[in-house]
Amino acid sequence: MNRFFPGISISPDVRFGKPCVAGTRVTAAEVLHWLAIGMSIEEIVDDFPYLSEEKIRQVLAYTANKESRYVIIAA
Repeated sequence: MNRFFPGISISPDVRFGKPCVAGTRVTAAEVLHWLAIGMSIEEIVDDFPYLSEEKIRQVLAYTANKESRYVIIAA
């Protein structure tokens, strides 16, 4: 379990260590892809009942946080 994002788990034994929705093998990237192609949160939950709106929002929060970080590497 991720301390700051409990809805996200990262384990080298699950999906090669990609961030997943906790308790599932659904990757954060898959959730983002479904949203990007126009699926609504309700449609995703209908297709994958083990997901919830809260879990999908955790994916969004996790990926937004991850994307907002940057590292400056000196040349």
